[in-house]
Amino acid sequence: MIKLAGLALVCLAVSGCKTDFDDPVSDSSSYSSGNADFTGFVAIGDSLTAGYADGALYLAGQKNSYPSILAQQFAKVGGGSFTQPLVSDNLGGLLLNGNLFIDPADPERFSNRMVLNAEPKNPPTNLDPKGPERIDSTLYPPTTEINGSGLNGNTYNNMGVPGAKSFHLVSTSYGDPTGIGTTANPYFVRFATTATTSMITDAVAQQPSFFILWVGNNDILSYATKGGVGVDQVGNPDPATYGSEDITDPTAFAGVYTGLVGAFTGTNPAAKGVLVNLPDISTIPYFTTVPYNAVPLDQATADALNTAYIAYNGGVQAALGLSLITAAEAAERTITFAAGQNAVIILDEDLTDITAVNPALIKMRQATTADLLLLTTSSKIGTLADPSDPNSAWGVGVPLEDGDVLIASEIQAIETARVAFNMSIKSAADNDPNILFFDVAAVMQELSTTGIAYGTGYIDDTYATGGAFSLDGVHPTARGYAVIANRILKTINSGFNANIPAVDPGAYSTIFVK
Repeated sequence: MIKLAGLALVCLAVSGCKTDFDDPVSDSSSYSSGNADFTGFVAIGDSLTAGYADGALYLAGQKNSYPSILAQQFAKVGGGSFTQPLVSDNLGGLLLNGNLFIDPADPERFSNRMVLNAEPKNPPTNLDPKGPERIDSTLYPPTTEINGSGLNGNTYNNMGVPGAKSFHLVSTSYGDPTGIGTTANPYFVRFATTATTSMITDAVAQQPSFFILWVGNNDILSYATKGGVGVDQVGNPDPATYGSEDITDPTAFAGVYTGLVGAFTGTNPAAKGVLVNLPDISTIPYFTTVPYNAVPLDQATADALNTAYIAYNGGVQAALGLSLITAAEAAERTITFAAGQNAVIILDEDLTDITAVNPALIKMRQATTADLLLLTTSSKIGTLADPSDPNSAWGVGVPLEDGDVLIASEIQAIETARVAFNMSIKSAADNDPNILFFDVAAVMQELSTTGIAYGTGYIDDTYATGGAFSLDGVHPTARGYAVIANRILKTINSGFNANIPAVDPGAYSTIFVK
């Protein structure tokens, strides 16, 4: 069961040990850019570069993006100005010709941002009585226009575009207003210099002296955050044939990524840069917050459910007797409940089809520790699939759907692709002495295991209260982005013989409470 243990985030005092932020007021005369030149800094990537947080792109998030934080520190060692395609408010959401823009394929994608509801919901959900909710766009409509914003024709140092996959960075239709809803991304349409430019074209046109490339997250996350309903496109190197929720083929990724790095170094052979890898989804709260055994039951309710599943379990045994399934699969599919916390029931497409025995013997089982339930199931489990049927509670009387859970084979597909992508990223950095590799996956792992102390406080990956992740469970808070920026600064200081001061993450915000 998810428990938001208090709305105030507690800063833990840490002393007597080295942390991410040790000397905020050191002598500025010792600051140095080393052998790097920060006069022209460009960051390019996806939502993590844009400053996306709480399920939206909003003004405060952009101002506290990790590239913006870095640029402020670079300015102390000769860095130049840093511009971002700022939105108009702190709501999130977009307007198209004055009307709220809704993507029919993903209605949440361009919604207003999330806040933590400090008041119990009525009726309360069984898992999260004080959970996150979206700012109502009908009461508080966003003011950021996709078109007519006055941004076209300019280039921006922050080239982060929420939703962008690796191959989107080279697409010449990604910023075309006529392709909104199909091939174009409204966030890029807002600031693309022309309708036929690409993200990488606008980035390298600035001839940056220093760049950061962090892309590839969405090449697996679009599949992962939708519960694996897409296709693993391994072996298919043609992104033009992919669906929006597919995993990118590692060969296609490697080719695109090499081209992206080459675009920067080809434009300015003296340019320095940092390449950032991709984190393991098992270190991200969106996939780890809801436990597999999220159903609390008393003995009477457990007994009633066991009675209700007698026929189903009997059918499983009949399939075993007919040698349609193995004993191991029969045990996996047998559903039992007991007093206390119980595993939710899920659909698993990898199970054997035994509906020939009985159409009611669908591919369902109880979840295990090998499964990852998506954060969105926190408000679904226990609610009624059919309001008129009290026995249709999701995850109890009705199995959670394919898009609610990542099963073992889907997790493996994601991890296999991630490892391959990271090898390409590391190889690109290793092959150029002017480019550094930043292991953000290790930072996320640290947040997930021990947390990170930064001198004036501490953050970890605990959903809503840990301070590191925003309410969407995927993107960091401003404080989380500050910690990431500090770790990038450490990499730059070490790799380019620089002395650029860190920021105090404690000066940056965490979650917003309604």
